[in-house]
Amino acid sequence: MNPLLPENCFMPDAEARVMPDGRLYLYGSWDLPANPEYCSHVMHCFSTDDMENWTDHGVIFRNDEVFCGIPWNKKAKLYAPDAIEKDGKYFLYVCGTPKIEGIAVADSPTGPFSAAERIEFADGDGIDPTVFVDENGQGYLFWGQFSLRGAKLSPDMKKIVPESLQNGILTEWEHGFHEGASIRRRGNQYYMIYTDISRGKATCMSYAIANTPLGPYKKGGVIIDNIYCDPGTWNNHGSIAEFKGQWYVFYHRSSQGSHACRRVCAEPISFDENGFIHEVEQTSQGASAPMNAFLPIRAGTACRMIGKCRIEQIGEKEVLVSKNGGHWGISDWAEYKYLNFGKKIFSSFSVSAKGQGNITLKTDGNEEISHISIDNTDFEWKTAPCKNIQGIHPLWFFFDGNVTIDEFFFE
Repeated sequence: MNPLLPENCFMPDAEARVMPDGRLYLYGSWDLPANPEYCSHVMHCFSTDDMENWTDHGVIFRNDEVFCGIPWNKKAKLYAPDAIEKDGKYFLYVCGTPKIEGIAVADSPTGPFSAAERIEFADGDGIDPTVFVDENGQGYLFWGQFSLRGAKLSPDMKKIVPESLQNGILTEWEHGFHEGASIRRRGNQYYMIYTDISRGKATCMSYAIANTPLGPYKKGGVIIDNIYCDPGTWNNHGSIAEFKGQWYVFYHRSSQGSHACRRVCAEPISFDENGFIHEVEQTSQGASAPMNAFLPIRAGTACRMIGKCRIEQIGEKEVLVSKNGGHWGISDWAEYKYLNFGKKIFSSFSVSAKGQGNITLKTDGNEEISHISIDNTDFEWKTAPCKNIQGIHPLWFFFDGNVTIDEFFFE
């Protein structure tokens, strides 16, 4: 279910890597709750064996005056890392302000990583590193914003081979490249995933394809667009990975009415016979099966919102807030995809909510299935009659007034 991690974990820019132990690991930046600024001074790691249950490995890299992960800039915030294994060693590529590029090495995929070293030619030149080791053992590093650069790495994975340096591998004018590159290989094709600004905001994750790691790359299309995940959303950044025979896109969604407070999400993806990736929608179910409509569903799993709806945090849980919904005749709404109603006969809808206003539930074809009024200052369970539907459906909450929702279910 999306978001993937616990509700108090804000990991954007996720790089998903299947390591030699067979587990899938997530490396990313770390936003702070209720903070409208990007990132912080720490990096975390999570891993899974089933895409459902995630192990928190805690802080794996830190940069501050006490734990100087980047010795040449002890106060730099950390952005968008990548990690990879080669010859039994694990390499963490980190970046930070202003345009820092460094590498730290460990004996485990979860570190600890410390005392990064400068990457000459890349350090001071750009952000968002992504690393790749080809089948022949050759390593590559890519980095940059607006114009992507890349080069071969030395056998120890710490140095760039200067004569291999390529500029303009992706550009804003040709590919819509904004930032956030991530490279993977599938068969004989190389896929460069990146943040794409072609639709007006940097909310798309797109891809370009080449026959060699350093290109030339031809744009393939958009994989996912996180527009409407939050009123304040601005960017998207992530990766793709194959895990146990299925490919996924890992991306992030903003929350709390800001461009930050970003949460990692995932969706299954597929390829056509020519290797092109089909664009997918952002959903609440993510990599899981559709949500059981008859068990409590967290309101914070809403996948799209219009108007002044947003996900906010109360303690360590997330709730859905609609402020002044329906103002000037414009209906705020929140979307949940998808719910499984099966073949069960049911007659009511229950919601834990507070505030003063009305909620109208709709599904496919703008069909109204329930309506409920809220008028209480603390969370209370309210129940209203509901039209019976069966099978798998999306669900929309339309709001009039000021309402906050914690959970809901059908019975």
